[in-house]
Parts: sequence; structure tokens; C-alpha cells
Amino acid sequence: MKPADNTLYTCSAVCALIMLDTNVVAVSLPAIARSLQASFADVEWVVSAYMLAFASFLLPAGSIADRLGRRRVMLCGLLLFALASLLCGAAWSPFVLNLARAAKGIGAALLLTSALAVIGHTFQGEAERARAWSIWGAAMGVAMTVAPLLGGLLTSALGWRWIFYLNLPVVAVLMLLVSKHVTESKNPASARFDPLGALLFSAGLFCLIWGLIDAGVAGWSSTTTVTRFALGALLLAAFVVVEHKVRAPMVDLSLFGRRVFVGAVLGMLGYAVSAQVMMTFLPLYLQNAFGYSAVLAGCAMLPFAVAMVVASRLAPRYGRWLQDRGMLVTGLLIVASGNAAGAVAAASLSYGWVALAMVVTGLGAGLLNGTTQKAILAGIPRERSGMGSGISTTTRFTGIVLAVGGLGAVLAQRTGAAFERLAWLHGLHASPEMVGRIVAGNAADAFGQLPPGVREVAAAAARQAFTEGFAGVLWLASVLAVVAAGLVFALARPGLKNVTV
Repeated sequence: MKPADNTLYTCSAVCALIMLDTNVVAVSLPAIARSLQASFADVEWVVSAYMLAFASFLLPAGSIADRLGRRRVMLCGLLLFALASLLCGAAWSPFVLNLARAAKGIGAALLLTSALAVIGHTFQGEAERARAWSIWGAAMGVAMTVAPLLGGLLTSALGWRWIFYLNLPVVAVLMLLVSKHVTESKNPASARFDPLGALLFSAGLFCLIWGLIDAGVAGWSSTTTVTRFALGALLLAAFVVVEHKVRAPMVDLSLFGRRVFVGAVLGMLGYAVSAQVMMTFLPLYLQNAFGYSAVLAGCAMLPFAVAMVVASRLAPRYGRWLQDRGMLVTGLLIVASGNAAGAVAAASLSYGWVALAMVVTGLGAGLLNGTTQKAILAGIPRERSGMGSGISTTTRFTGIVLAVGGLGAVLAQRTGAAFERLAWLHGLHASPEMVGRIVAGNAADAFGQLPPGVREVAAAAARQAFTEGFAGVLWLASVLAVVAAGLVFALARPGLKNVTV
């Protein structure tokens, strides 16, 4: 095997670890909620604390990798990832778990941006770049395929804590492979670490996510929610101003004056919001609506993941004549169709129809997975591949974390409204805490104090309410995918002049 291929497979495996860890947690969320007596907001933060720290640190991590050395930073990221995984497994409260998840997100940002930068630095020709990103996309797809099933098996057999402990031997093997197969590369002229820019970006994103996740409890029009949104927007605007003024910015904002680059970024954002975020909500739906165990829910998600792997391998073939613009638009429209079909199928409580919708969404996601990464990095100079991977992955995971917060708020609101309506018909009182436990998959505790006969009625109402809420989330995700497809089609149209920033 060629040295370059060893490097590619090693870096793809490092990236797959991140995707595995991101998606293996989703199927265990109901078990975590029951074990730690967590509300839906707590459960959302299990995902969002990791994603928020991850997305917030990706941009500075890219610059750090360019300057200090991508191999060195990858190894440091793996070490931090392992230590944080150990703390996650030992967590005794939702707060400790979410704090450890945030630390884990920082480690993941360090190792992912450096791994992507190594791939971008190693493969330069159009053909070899397309092959490299296809293999990378397939590795990510395989991780998504294995994650739900692995998470279900570990949660059912050993307990949810072992989904974190499992990372320790995996990281040890990856550190050996990185030491052996990845050569050091860096860009000494890269921008220095920009602490003010990193702080403004992280704080702004945190305020937006905080507002989204707590909006269902505090109220969308409440002073608290509006203040968080306004503060988040203000901090992000300050970040843009700072990046314009510093001599060596963390992000080269001039890139956003290129219409094709902007189109690729919007394509990545649309993909994350409409397709990748489903890996968080699908396990909740399958366990709440069908009453599946964690193992069965993991198995039930295989149609989505397998379709994604197959489409990832086919993407380079179709990319030769569709080009990046065509691939992005086609993939987003397929995802939109799959989400719409899923919204219709969800109410039927027929797994066969739900699985068919998963296949459609998975096919679109597979076309987008490697193409989005390739389209963004194609416009980045080779020596700034670390910054380019930072922008690309920041877009991906910012989209996921915003969608988890935003679509999660929609899920909670619609489920709560439906349950209150159904509960009223049966003379039950639906408290906000009860609704939060229902959405988190912890209905057993929510109805634990009710008489047995009433408990059955409440459980049936909760199942129907969650199904209605999930269908609403899928309709919204479908609309967002269509909007993203339209923007990509318009911005990347040949013959248009570049926009200016």
C-alpha cells in the first residue's frame, strides 16, 4: 500500500471516530435520561455541549494545526478526547456529563481539523482529491452505520457509560497509527491563535444555542430568550468586525466574497441542518413511538446509514458530470423528499414506510457527505488547508448544533401542545416537567406516580404526541433543505460575478 493511502486511511479513521462518537450517543439518550434523572433540556445539552465546544473551537483549531504541526495537534487532540471520554463514563450528574462532553468537543476539534488538513495537503490532483474525499465520506458513512447499533448493544448489555469507555482502546490504536503513518506538515506563515476572535465566536454561538434550547421553557418571546438571541447576534457581529481589523485573521473573510465558496458553505449548512441532525432525533422517535429498546432502535436506523454509505461510494461517479453544484442541489432535494416522506410515514406508525423514507434521506446524505467537504476545500489554498478544514467542519457542526437546538425546541413545543390537548381529553394535567421527560424518552418516570389505568392512557397519549411533534420537525427540515438547494443553485450558477464582503 502506498504511503499516501496509509495516511488517508489513518486520517479517515480519526475522522470516523468523531462521527462514531457523535452518533453513538443519540441512541443512549433515553437511558441517560433515566439513569441521571435528566430532563429533555439536559438531554439536548448532552449533544449540544459537545457540538457547541466542537463547533466553537474548530476555527482556532485549524489555525493551530497549520502553525504548530498537523500531526502533533492530531495526537494532542486524541489524548484530550480519551481523557474526556473517561470523565464522561464516570459522570454522576447531567452537569458533570455535559462538562466532560464540552472538553471532549475541544479535543475532537483539534484532531478533526488536523486530520482533514493532512488529507487536503496530501492529495492535490482533481482525480486523487475526488478519490480521497470519496473514501473519507465512506468512512464517515460506515461510522454512522455502526454507531446506532453499537450504541444500542453497549447500552443494553453493559450500560450507557460504556459507550464512552469504548473510546479509550480505540484512541490508543489510532495514536499508534498516526505516529507511524502521518508525516508532519505545517504552515509557519499561518495566522496566530486569535483569542479574542475565538472568544467572541464561541460566546456568540453559545448564546444562540442557549436561547434555542431553553426557549420552550422560558418562552420564545420572553425577555430572557430575546436577550440571549440579541447578545449572540451582537457577539457574532463583533467577531466579524475583529476579523476584518486584525493583521492575521483566524478566518480569511475574503473567501466569502466568492459566490461558489459561499454556495458550498450553504450546501454544507443545509446538509447538516436537514440530514445529519436526524441522527439525533431518529433514535428518540423509534424508542418513543415504537417502544423499541436501544438495540432495536440502533438496528432500525440501519436503512438510513447503509443508504448513506452506498451513495457515498457512488458520489464520485455522478460528480464527474453533475459537478459540485449539481451534486449539492440534487443531494439536498433528495434529502428534502426523504424528510417529507418521513413526516407522512411517522404518523402511520408503520416501520416499513418509515424505513423507506430513511433510505431516501440516506441516499441524499451520502451524495452530500463527501461532496460538501470537497466543494469547500477546493477553493482553499493548499498552505491554508487547516483553516479550510476549520471553516468546513465549523459549518457542518454549527449547523448540527443549531438544528439540535432549533428543531429540538420545535419538537418539545409541538409534542407538549399535542400532549396537553390529549391529556385534557382524559382529564390529565400535563406539567412542563412531565412533557420534558416524555420528549427525553423518560415517560416511565413522568407517569410513575399515576394509577396503573391512567398510566396506560397517559403513555398512549405521549406516544401519539411525540409522533406529531416528530412529524413537524421533519416537515421543517424538508423546507430547510429546499431553501438551501435554491440558494446553492442561485449562487453557484456559471456566469455570475463574485459577491463582495
